[in-house]
Amino acid sequence: MRLLLLTHYYAPEYGAPQRRWSALIEHFMAAGHQVTVAAPVPHYPNGRPTPEQRRRHRVGAVETGQHGETVLRTAYLPHRADIGTRTADHLLAAADSLRRLRRRFSRPGTRPDVIIATAPAIATLLAGRVLAALWDVPLVVEMRDAWPDLVTHVGPAGALPLDVVHGPARGLHRRALAWAVALAKGEVHRSVTGWQSGASAVVTTTGRFADVLHERGVREVEVVRNGTDLSTVPAQRDHLPGDHAELRCLYLGNMGRSQGLDTVVRAAARLRREGVRLQVRLIGHGVEAAALAALSHELGAPVEVLPRIPHREVDEQYAWADTVVVSLRDWAPFAWTVPSKLYEILATGRHITALLDGEAADVVHEARAGDVLPPQDEDALVALWRELAADRPRARVGTSGRAWVADHADDGVLAQRYLEILGGVVGR
Repeated sequence: MRLLLLTHYYAPEYGAPQRRWSALIEHFMAAGHQVTVAAPVPHYPNGRPTPEQRRRHRVGAVETGQHGETVLRTAYLPHRADIGTRTADHLLAAADSLRRLRRRFSRPGTRPDVIIATAPAIATLLAGRVLAALWDVPLVVEMRDAWPDLVTHVGPAGALPLDVVHGPARGLHRRALAWAVALAKGEVHRSVTGWQSGASAVVTTTGRFADVLHERGVREVEVVRNGTDLSTVPAQRDHLPGDHAELRCLYLGNMGRSQGLDTVVRAAARLRREGVRLQVRLIGHGVEAAALAALSHELGAPVEVLPRIPHREVDEQYAWADTVVVSLRDWAPFAWTVPSKLYEILATGRHITALLDGEAADVVHEARAGDVLPPQDEDALVALWRELAADRPRARVGTSGRAWVADHADDGVLAQRYLEILGGVVGR
């Protein structure tokens, strides 16, 4: 098959959507399929390329990706962490991808057999819908998260004030902010559901969100989880008795509004006041990182807030930890969400402190990989870590998590499932 992927996030950036699609495309290419990816010049997570990325990637360039795929680089808009400027970036990149892809595939014999458009950049879905209609080819819509439902809970908080936007981008910022506010009010839900219903198939990463879409009238919904590559995630060995005196708790990932990590800081501060020996590391990036560091300092919590690290250094952090935190706020759409990092943590064999509800909590229970607590429940977290600090062997969970990943979330298994869906769409 000739496959066209529209995505706002792609390698050499590193993040959950980038890792997912790099893994899938590696298997697609190995199976003999042709893949073209339309994605902006790398500019995640800081909203602008690094100097090295700026040298190596140009708008309009046609590159060969790591696995032999063709990558068409589209325009981007430098942005901040707020929803308004990020939405403007999504809109600009989607519009530019339409223009460049129409020119690249102007001859009918060269066009893809199927288009895959992946959210959370909602504008990317619209670009995919336009191209599919223009070329009369099937469209597969991938909803990686519960979008746009999550926007209703996060809201347009932190949106860039319009009076500080200058220059030619001002009009685009205005339109993007208006669109983001409309999303937050739920006014675009019907449009997004319409785009989903008009697709040949919708792919979600969780069964619960698939059920939600079925309830909204979307008929062709398939589930392909996020996953991990077991061959690249070593199983961590249990710490020896007396190896270290304190309980070591690790969080790796985004530090945004969605994670509710202030609960972790407050629980750690309470345990220190009780005299419990504890050390917490929060490693990553996000809009809440500075506030978490300030809260830790204010409360005297035994918490380090550290910047994002290269993925090659992650194993060292897993080796350090006794338990790894996975946390989401108590927001309804998160009951339909499984953090992609959870699958990698399961593969390490480390105990998981899961402040989760819904399907993500179900996964931890099924894998017998740790303790599940209600989201943002500070008292429950204090009680659990007090118990683990007093009884360190209690944090040994064995290989059950890794075995669960092998059965349900290994990259090779997921890629084969995705190809079956794509083949069925093209066949119809």
